[in-house]
This record gives sequence, structure tokens and C-alpha cells, in this order.
Amino acid sequence: MATRVVVDPITRIEGHLRVEAMLDGSNKIQDAISSGTMWRGIEVILQGRDPRDAWAFCERICGVCTTVHALASVRSVENALGITVPKNADIIRNIMFLTQMVQDHVVHFYHLHALDWVDVVSALKANPAATAALAQKVSPHWPLATEGYFSDVASTLKKFVDSGQLGIFQNAYWGHPAYKLPPEANLMAVAHYLEALKWQKELVKIHTVFGGKNPHPNYLVGGMASAINMQGDNAINMERLNLVDGLIDQAADVVENMYIPDLLAIASFYPEWTTYGGGIGNYMVYGDLPQNGIGDPSKFRFPRGVILNKNLNEVLPLDPADPEQIQEEVSHSWYKYPEGKSSLHPWDGITEASYTGPELPYKQLDESKAYSWLKAPRWRGHAMEVGPLARMLVGYASGKPEFKEVVTAALGKLKVGPAALFSTLGRTAARGLETQLAVRWLREEFNNLVANLKAGDESVADTRFWKPETWKPESKGLGFTEAPRGSLCHWIHIKDAKIANYQIVVPSTWNASPRDARGQHGAYESALIGTPMADPKRPVEILRTIHSFDPCLACASHVIGPNGEKLAEIVVR
Repeated sequence: MATRVVVDPITRIEGHLRVEAMLDGSNKIQDAISSGTMWRGIEVILQGRDPRDAWAFCERICGVCTTVHALASVRSVENALGITVPKNADIIRNIMFLTQMVQDHVVHFYHLHALDWVDVVSALKANPAATAALAQKVSPHWPLATEGYFSDVASTLKKFVDSGQLGIFQNAYWGHPAYKLPPEANLMAVAHYLEALKWQKELVKIHTVFGGKNPHPNYLVGGMASAINMQGDNAINMERLNLVDGLIDQAADVVENMYIPDLLAIASFYPEWTTYGGGIGNYMVYGDLPQNGIGDPSKFRFPRGVILNKNLNEVLPLDPADPEQIQEEVSHSWYKYPEGKSSLHPWDGITEASYTGPELPYKQLDESKAYSWLKAPRWRGHAMEVGPLARMLVGYASGKPEFKEVVTAALGKLKVGPAALFSTLGRTAARGLETQLAVRWLREEFNNLVANLKAGDESVADTRFWKPETWKPESKGLGFTEAPRGSLCHWIHIKDAKIANYQIVVPSTWNASPRDARGQHGAYESALIGTPMADPKRPVEILRTIHSFDPCLACASHVIGPNGEKLAEIVVR
């Protein structure tokens, strides 16, 4: 009988995820299930509301993915109403998008994923002088690399350990045999963990400039609520643009001189992880960062397309509006569809909870039945992986020079071939390479905005179709983007100036989906299969692969009481 390892909850993610892995006699994972254990119901909350307000609700699905949900939401309404936003609005949205992507990816690497590879307690054995020498070799342009600096970091860490309260480093598998970094590399990584923690709050000031605040910056159907007056004091002016300019330079320094060198240094100690975690081998990208309006995908910086079976010689066309391409099914999900319906396109989607699982608390789930609050989205019947790896592969396979440049450089430094990308480590590396592109594009988009303003164009919104009397009696639209975790789309049906239906399929719904009626695993489940575990009681190997996707279950799942009761009702007057 197979040994079953249960990790619930998976920590260092957003939301609530349970993973069960079935091991064979050699402690290799032979099967796995991924279960989202919350129910939210944002789609139900939106029904009957003004579509112009949808972004403000959607943005609060998650405190991490915040801005991208607002972006997808306003785009869905604009698509339904036939609104084209001004050029400045597209550029500002791109700046907001790229700001979040850079900040989110750096935070993910250092604060959510690095501790799967870095043994924090081992850092106490490091020699500060040797650590400084290593840091100067790995990151020659990063200024904080002296013996005294690393000695101070080691002293701070020792106080945590001696107190018996590890704080942010609590409840990990320190000393696990799967950790391979020498003490000096561990100390360097811990120091940079703390540096990244201080820096990340600075970059999102860009959101406060263009969106008023972070998290949950302001958006607007028809453009952006970012008033520009280069001579004024109460709008975006030269002073604020100079602030943004400096923050972008700082971000480029962090990415190029700390993040990427650390990523490649740590990866070099784990070459076997280029053979684990490859998963289903199907990759999907909606695309984003428009250069000629959202209606022209051919000009997106992130190209659109699908790769099947790891075939980098062919990128297949994709249309999220096509019911023959995108479907969500619920054969292994705790939802109910109308009789005779096994799958639905999101425009016809239904969010009706139907819990049929075991009574809480339970020891294990039954994979032959429904076992998750996540639906199972599929592209032409195929389970798909979305996210940084999908985007880098589609860009690489599409022949985009920028993608080829960073991928080829990283593969050369690690002395591996393109096949190494299809792995847990490849997924982790892809996020870093994408961040290199994102911070370069952030600079270019900002320069584009400044050039447009210098040319005298200060328009940021088109409000001609703001009033409901200008709308058709009934319309449908969709708004897509590429969130840090992958392809995101909102589908809206507007009738009589109200939301008749609203459906959201987020990246973690694709990646963390349960099996479908054909028995196809979701991306998490598939990626775990075949991974050997050194100590099943300390499943760091499971965390490495799951964290490589950067799960956001708050977006993918939903919130309700354990017995299905309404938790709260808020009346707004």
C-alpha cells in the first residue's frame, strides 16, 4: 500500500492549499492531488451590480494579485462596451503591471521560495570573511558585501536562534539532507532576504503615484484616474515622475545585481532539480503589455499562444472568447452544473457550491470523487500550465529576440540545455529571467510616457461611454492579462446596465486544478509525480515544486463557512 503524505496547509503561499502525495516503496511520488480548501464566491457577489464598479470588488479578491484583477476587470467592461482607452492609459497600465511583476517576483524568490533551498540555521556556521568573498564573486556590483556587514547579519540571526523564537524563519526543515548550500551561501542568501524585504515596499510607491495607493490602486473604466498636470501640485507632475524614475533605477539594480546572481548561484547547487517537476508539458499564455492597443495581440511584449507536449517548434493560436477552446469542468470539484452539462465556457459559467467531501476534520481525500473548491479549466480539452515558465517558453518558441537572449544566457551559465526548462528549477529560473525583461520594459514604458507627455498629450481617459444610456441593452466582454502567476481572464455579461453574470478564471485555477472527467491531472499534481523524497516526514521536495508555481489560492478559491453558512452580510447605505 502506498504511503500518503499530507501537507495541509501549504505555507508561504497566498490562500489555503492542501496537497496529498502517494509514495511508492522507494519514497518516490507516484500520484498526487491538489485541493483548494476555501470557497469565495466573488462572481456571485458581483451579480446585479454596476459594471463600472466591478474592478473595485475584483481587486480585493487578493492582497497580492490586487492590481491585475482590476486591470482584467476594467478591460472586460471596456471590451463589452466597445471602449478604446487613450495611449497614456495603456502605458500607465503597463507601468502598473510591470511594477507589480518585478516586486512580486523578487518577493516570491526571497521570501516564499528561497527557504526551500536555503538552510537558514546553517548560516550560523558561516565565516563572515569567506561569505564576503563569495558575495563579491557572485554579485560583484552589489555594494553590501563586506566582512563586517555579514558579521552583523550573522549576529542578528544568532539572536533569533538563541531566543528559541525564529520568527519569520519558524517551522521549516532546517538540517534536512536535501539542503546543499554551504554555510557561506546560506548566510549570503539570508542577508539578501533581509535586503529584499526592505526594498520591496519602495517599488510599489509607483502604484501610489499612478493609482493613489497600494495595495488596491485605483483604476477607471475608460482609462486611468491618474490626472496629469506637469505644472500643477495636485496631479502627476515632474516631481512625481522623477520619483518614479529613481525607483525604476533602484529596481533594475536589485534585479540585475542581487536577484539574478543569487538565483543562478543557488541553482548551480541543485542540478538534479532540472529533471524533477516538469509536469504536463502544456503551456498557455494570453499575452499582455500592448504596444498598439489591447486589440492587437501581435504587438504584445508577452506574445500569445499555446505549446503542447513541450514542442517548442510550434506555437498554437489562442482565443479566450472561443467556447471550443476554453471550458471549465467540475467532475472533481465541489460545484454543481445544470443537468447534462459537464463543462461550460466562462460566459455561461455558474458558481454554485455543492460540497460532497468528508466531514471536517478529515485524514485524507478520495481522488476518485470531488476533492477541491477549484474548478478544472481546460484548453481544447487539455490541462495547461500558466505562469512565468509558460511565458518564457512561448516567447522563446515565438522567436522573440529578448526572450532568446536571457534564456540562452542563463542556460549557458548553468551549462544545461533547453530541456532543463521543463522542471521545478526551470520554472524558478524562468521567473527570474522574466523579471529581467520586466524591469527593462518598465524603463521603456516609463520613457514612452515621458515622451508622450513632452509631445503635449496628457489625456488618460475616454469617458464618452461612461453613462449607461450610451450602452447597448445587452453585451458581453472579456478582459485578460498575464498576472505574475499566469494567464488571468474575467468574463462579463451586462444586461440592462447591470452585471448579469461574471466569471473569473485565475492562474492558480489552471495550475492547481483537480483532475477532470478524463482523469487528466492539473499542473501541480502532474509536476509532483516522479519526485524522490529524502524524508517523507519533512516534505521539503513537495514545497520546492509547489512553490515554484507561486500559488495564489485566495484568487482561485472562495470563502464560506465549514457548513455552507453565510459568514457575514454587509449592507452599504
